[in-house]
Amino acid sequence: MLEDYFAIWLFLIVGFVVGAGCMLAGWFLAPNNPDSEKLSAYECGFEAFEDARMKFDVRYYLIAILFILFDLEIAFLFPWAVVLDEIGLFGFVAMMVFLGILVVGFIYEWMKGALEWD
Repeated sequence: MLEDYFAIWLFLIVGFVVGAGCMLAGWFLAPNNPDSEKLSAYECGFEAFEDARMKFDVRYYLIAILFILFDLEIAFLFPWAVVLDEIGLFGFVAMMVFLGILVVGFIYEWMKGALEWD
């Protein structure tokens, strides 16, 4: 009975040893030169602030929305291209409507100046 699980146990043990070995090798072999830049908190492209109620620039979020626009477009474009022969004209028109809506969002961000970073 236990012989049936030998391969699984061997896989788990080898995986754990390799993972722990890589972590320990990185810990012992990596240089340790901390400075103020390395130890500072990174807050999404702007300087860290102390007060949670402090106003800050929202351009980061506009860029994030733009990324989601293009990510969503690509996520739907690849499967659509694979089955385009099967879905015919209706599928083509539906995707053109979808892309048109995304282009409207892109033009909105462009007009708002989200692509201009100072």
